[in-house]
Order: sequence, then structure tokens, then C-alpha cells
Amino acid sequence: MATSRRVSRVSALIKREISQLLLQEIKDDRVGAGMVSVTDVDVSGDLQHAKIFVSIYGTDEAKEETMAGLTAATGFVRRELGQRLGLRRTPEIMFLEDESLERGDRLLSLINQLSNERKPGSGEMEDIVEAED
Repeated sequence: MATSRRVSRVSALIKREISQLLLQEIKDDRVGAGMVSVTDVDVSGDLQHAKIFVSIYGTDEAKEETMAGLTAATGFVRRELGQRLGLRRTPEIMFLEDESLERGDRLLSLINQLSNERKPGSGEMEDIVEAED
């Protein structure tokens, strides 16, 4: 079992290399259908498995195409990682869509909508004081 420091270093290396592969090496047109960025890489403690979280900007169809392209390119990406990283065993990789940015954006828009609906200066305490008068 690798130390947590080694796991985090391998995770950072995988994230960097996959970002480079997405920019320059993967030729599948489906991967280019949506704007893709690697948000996180979760490597297991024994360095045998890696979950690669990607954020995809675009329509739902573009996201589906991009995920299909990434899934099809898994073997190529794993082989390239093995050559570039020089690990004894290259981890099995799995691409997962990271929707946290979209959820955060949706939450911010709801907060902004609520703040716009409220009148400035009319808090609950002020309403109570006005009702007593």
C-alpha cells in the first residue's frame, strides 16, 4: 500500500498528463464535441485504480458524445500514461463526469434570484416591529 503522499503525487501526475493528452493527443472527434477539463483524479491506495473526473461544457448531446469518446479512448490513455509515468503497474482508469460546477452555478443563480426577490431593507425583524406599531 502506497503512502498518502505518494498517492497524491501520482494523482497530480495523472491529472497533468491526461490534461495534456486531451489537448494534444486524443484525435477522437467526439472528445472535442464539448469543452473538457480534468477537475480531479482519485487514485486508490494501492495505485491500481484511478477515477478521472472531467467537467464538460456544452449541450447534453455533446456531453454524451464526449463521455462516449473518452470511454473509447480509455485503452489509449492508459497505455500513454504507462509510457509517460514509468510506474510499475499503470492503474485501471475510469472517466466520470463531474457535475459539481453545474450544481454550484445553479445554486448561485437560485441565491441571486432569492436576493433579487427580497426588498432591500425589509428583514423579518423590521416587519415584526412595523406590525407592533
